[in-house]
Formats: sequence, structure tokens, C-alpha cells
Amino acid sequence: MADGSRIAPVLSTPANHVLEEDALPTTIEPESPHSPEAIQIRYEIDRTVAEIRQGGWKRVALQFPDLMLPEAPAVFEALSQKFIGEKRPIGNKYPSPERSSSHGGEKLDSIKDQPLSVEFFILADTSYGACCVDEIAAEHVDADVVVHYGRACLSPPARLPVIHVFTRQPLAIDRVVESFKSTYPDHNQAIILMADITFASHLPCISEILETEGYRFVFTPDIVHNPSSPLPNRTVPENVLLEPSQLRKWRLFHISDPPESLLLILSSRVSSIHVFPNTKTVAQVTSAADVTASAALRRRYALMTSVTTVPVFGILINTLSVKNYLHVVEHVKSCISASGRKSYTFVVGKVNAAKVANFSEIGAWVVIGCWESSLIDSKDFWKPILTPFELELALAGDDKRIWTGTWVTDFETILAGIKRPPIDQPISKAERCGKDLTRYSHDTGGSDSEPESVPPEFDLRTGRYVSNSRPMQVRQDIEKGENQSSHDGQLVRRSKGDITRIGDVASAGAEFLQSSRTWKGLGSDFQIEYDNPQDGSNGAPLEEGRSGSARGYISARSQTRT
Repeated sequence: MADGSRIAPVLSTPANHVLEEDALPTTIEPESPHSPEAIQIRYEIDRTVAEIRQGGWKRVALQFPDLMLPEAPAVFEALSQKFIGEKRPIGNKYPSPERSSSHGGEKLDSIKDQPLSVEFFILADTSYGACCVDEIAAEHVDADVVVHYGRACLSPPARLPVIHVFTRQPLAIDRVVESFKSTYPDHNQAIILMADITFASHLPCISEILETEGYRFVFTPDIVHNPSSPLPNRTVPENVLLEPSQLRKWRLFHISDPPESLLLILSSRVSSIHVFPNTKTVAQVTSAADVTASAALRRRYALMTSVTTVPVFGILINTLSVKNYLHVVEHVKSCISASGRKSYTFVVGKVNAAKVANFSEIGAWVVIGCWESSLIDSKDFWKPILTPFELELALAGDDKRIWTGTWVTDFETILAGIKRPPIDQPISKAERCGKDLTRYSHDTGGSDSEPESVPPEFDLRTGRYVSNSRPMQVRQDIEKGENQSSHDGQLVRRSKGDITRIGDVASAGAEFLQSSRTWKGLGSDFQIEYDNPQDGSNGAPLEEGRSGSARGYISARSQTRT
């Protein structure tokens, strides 16, 4: 068992799982195709058409999640029928309707030859999460606006305007009311009635029924585009606006299972959470489940403390559409650099274990995504995956790291704590991260500037001393002069114990390449013999290989085709 635990996991997807997908926790099973009348209501065709006309948009991208793609052609045709025969304005700069998408766009043969004043494009296979607006795919078709269908994180977009259509999912209202009454027999309790965004249209009806049943203190929040709200993307009671701590006195009844990120946020802000699951497999539900996030919070805290001595972090950009994501990337870079560690930035699209496992030098990952998609379970990954909020806590000193149970994921709240200087005055790394880095600085001279004055660091899990947790911290270079000036711009192997430098800049990745990787590229086996001579032998001489095309290679020795 001990040997088996060190074997690398299988990173490829099993053949029987290729076409399988994990179901969203808040999405019901796909139903049979709806009638044209049901399409009009469920996808709010009339409201969408009115907003398109009001905005004057001529190229519209329709973004569907995977479970709604079977109905995408019907929605496409229902919207197109509203604009058939309308004339384009004089001097229209957009191409003719025959142009199609090169990135997920699709046009129907039944209407593509008819004159349309507005062009529609179906977007599928989103670049990142389905809850985010895919501005990248929309820009491939030069779209003026994106119509986003289904669940949404409602993070503010970076470039394009968005029309959100949450769709109206069916809900057994009588079962919800029965579950609510059995969960809260006391009619004088302060309760927030909340639902997943696809079931929010049923809340006014449920609220009216509960009011007739004698519940006087039931608050039904409205949907707002504000992830930084105490109730993310929802309004709050009036007393909470005046005093946010009053939210702790409210109980929450949530319809359908919330995402884990939302559950972690709400668990530290309300008194209790009861969830009514909305799935077709659930029998007659008599009461909602009492949900707690204590175990999840403990796991996240343990994950965070496991990376306190990690020397190299990887920054995974998991969105290119959320507003202020570049500011958060710079903030994360500054925090890592100010702590004496190294960071590398990656843009990989949808994150999976196979992609990030290619970078063995990375000790932990930080995901820059929307407030829902940033929380990734690390159990299937080699290295821990954190959110920017968790990274700030992990980089704080042991005497400053205080775990209160609160959870922050949205960009606005994270950036709100950064001191912003005037435009002509750049902010220092220490001020940006709010940390006192004087004890890690060694360029001021005196006895305190010696490397031995750095406080020792220990792994909180094993208790072992860690000597290389801050590879990028400032240190005195004892080999200045000819060594430094004669190797500018080159990859140099420094003396034992010193980190590899590229052009006088310390590089943790180059150090890992030199010290830990056994294969360093083509020809590396020939060079290794000279780098680490043992018996005085040299590497094998380089020989010319085969050439030609695949149908007949030519051998360099025999000059014959193989």
C-alpha cells in the first residue's frame, strides 16, 4: 500500500466516461422538446426581442448550456421569425446574413436565405464555465450582444452587453409549501425564501401562499447583478442594509441544491440553511434538509495551511470575460512576489487534472475565475487549488492568520481591501498585500541583513523544517563581478545551493529543470554526461536520422527507402 500511494494517478479519461458529464447540482434532468408556445414562455422570446430592438444590436450571439442545446434551434428560429422582412439601416457596417460563425456559430437552412435585420449565432462548447458569459466565442462572430440562457453567476462582463434569460424551470409548488411549513412550524421566525436562479420566477407565488398561511416575516429577495451583496446577486432585508451583522438573525430556505461556493458564503452569514432538493427522483419531501458547511470549511482550511511553505505558485486564468480579472491577476502576482515566492501564469481554458499535471515545478495553483467557478475540488489533482482569498490567508504570517469562517470569492470584495495610490504613484508590493516584509529583506546591511536572521519555517502538516520556501527573496549575491557580467541573457548553473538565474533574474522553473527533471529536451542526454561526469565517458555522438515523408523514409546510412 505504501508503494502504491506513490504511483502517479491515471490522468486520461476512461473510454466509458468520454461522453459522460457531471450533472449540475441545481439543474433538473432534460425534458422532452417543448412546444412552440412553451418555447416562447420558457425562453422569454418577447422580452429578448424587445431588448434587442431597444439596444439596436444587429449581430446577436445565443449562448446555451449543454443541457439546453437540443432546444437551441427552436429558440433560434423563434427569434429569427420576429425579424424577417425588416430592413437594415442605411450604411450598415455589418456583413451580409450569409456569413456564418467560425467558433460554434450555426445558421438554420429554413431561414438563412431570407432577409433578416438581425443575425443570430448559436454558441456551444463554452470556453470556460457555462455560468459565465463567453465573450471570447461571441467576439469570433463579431457579436454586438450575448443572450445568455440558463444558470448564471451574474459576474459583470468585461466588454460586451448581456441579456440574461434564466429560463423558467418547472417546480412542484405544493411540495415546496408543505416542506416549508414542516421545517418552520413557528410562524414568527425571520426567514429568507431564496431559490436557484432558474426557479426564482416561482417565488412570488410561494410567498403569497405562505402569507395566507400566517407567516409574517418571510423575505423574498429580488435578483440583482451584484456578487458582492451579503446574499450574492440578491437583495437583502432593510435592517441588513443598515447593519449587515443583522443577517445572522435570519434563517434561509433555499429551493434546489446551491453550488458549494454559495453554500460556503451563506454558511457564515445566516443563522441556518435548509435546502429543498428539486429533482425528479426525490419522493414526497416532508421537510427540507438542514445543510451545514462546517466540514467543507475545515477541508478548505486544511488545504490552505498545506501550502504555507510552497515556493512556486501557478496562476490559472479561468476567465477572460469577468470585469477586473486582470486587476486580480496583478494583485495575486504581487502578493506571491512580496512573500519571496515565484509565480507563473497559465491560460488553459477549462481546468482538468491532465493539464495542470504537466507542470511538476508548481507546488500549488490559484484559480482566477468567477465567484462560482473559482472553487475547485482538489481531490483529483496532484497539487492543491486555491482561490485568491485563500491565497491571501496562506501567505499571511502564522501570527496574523486568523480563520473566522467567512468566505469571499468575488473580485470586488478582494480588490476593495487594496490601498490605491494616485495614478502617478505606483503602489509597492508590500502595501498591495498589506504585509510587513521587513523581516524578509536582506539588502539593508547590518546584522539583520544576514540570511541567518530569517525566521525558520516549518511545514504545518509534518513539522519538518523547510529551507526553500522563499526562493525569490532578496539576498546578497556573493558572486558578483565576472560571473554576473559574463553570463547576461544566458541560462547559467550557479554554485551549489544557489538558485539558477536567467539574465541575473532568479528562475525557480529553470532551477527545477536543472535539478529535478531527468529529461530536459532533445539532446539533453548528450549534455548530461558533461554536466555530471562520473566515469569520464562522453555521450554518444550525434547522428543524422531518417528523412523524407511518411510513405517512405530515407535512411542516412544506407540511402534506401524504408
